[in-house]
Amino acid sequence: MKLIIQISCYNEEETIAETLQALPKKLEGIDKIEILIINDGSTDQTLAAAKKHGVDHILSFKRNQGLARSFMAGLNECLKNGADIIVNTDGDNQYCADDIPKLVKPILEGKADMVVGARPISRIKHFSLTKKIMQKIGSWLVRRVSHTEVLDAPSGFRAIARNAALKLNVFNTFTYTHETIIQAGLKNMVILSVPVRVNAVKRPSRLFKSLPLYVIRSFIAILRMLVVYRPFRFFFTIGAIFLLAGLIFGARYLYFLFIGHGTGHIQSVILSGVLIGISIQMILVAFIADLLGVNRKLLEEIQYRLRKQDIKEESKNITNEQGINEKLFSDF
Repeated sequence: MKLIIQISCYNEEETIAETLQALPKKLEGIDKIEILIINDGSTDQTLAAAKKHGVDHILSFKRNQGLARSFMAGLNECLKNGADIIVNTDGDNQYCADDIPKLVKPILEGKADMVVGARPISRIKHFSLTKKIMQKIGSWLVRRVSHTEVLDAPSGFRAIARNAALKLNVFNTFTYTHETIIQAGLKNMVILSVPVRVNAVKRPSRLFKSLPLYVIRSFIAILRMLVVYRPFRFFFTIGAIFLLAGLIFGARYLYFLFIGHGTGHIQSVILSGVLIGISIQMILVAFIADLLGVNRKLLEEIQYRLRKQDIKEESKNITNEQGINEKLFSDF
């Protein structure tokens, strides 16, 4: 059983050494632990510091690609190198590495496909009250959409089983955290949350410039996943709302017509017709989107099989040379 810990880094020269030193060297049920660094276009000495501490694999981007793309590139590289379990953590040492066994244990026991570390949000001192509230609201929304019980959806501290990683795709270029949970949940994967600890903050987050911007982009990502994975429900619900509104205005006109005042309410008839027309169009879109959703599922199954076969062949071609396995990625 091989575990690969992947760490996405962007200018983490000051923290990467501490992060690497804290990682476990042995775990019960794991035969081999390897470390993958995704150097996301760092302009400082992050890469040199990582090499100095003897990581096993390095992926480097020429320019910063963002968390979502570096996360997926890391997953694919871990799979190519034969990972049975992948643990994702950050290069700023915000997560307590001593809790990695908590993440891995449910997967080893066959109880989960993905395990997400739940931070003690209410007790994190450097989180403002507004941020704590928005984190909880965001996690609640993700739970509702994904039909899971994930307590801390924005947490990047997570473990993923090999077969689950093969089925994941990230369409959003902003972040992977919400999207992967929603996607996994709607694909009927088993996702668990375990409590984890955090370390003292070393620097402010680079993921977003402001909390409102983060909230807006996260909401758009959640909405997009709902459209992709629940298209019929999404468009049919909108159509039903317009239909109900149209019927209400139509009933209003009929009421005034019945009591003899219909001539003064012709606007209700027009608005009712427009709303019902829109509702019919949205319901038709729901059926078309549902057909496209069936096609997407077939394509995802084909992609899963092809990815599984490709990674299997690439794993055979990887040589066990000493030193660091380093690759340079072209910009996407």
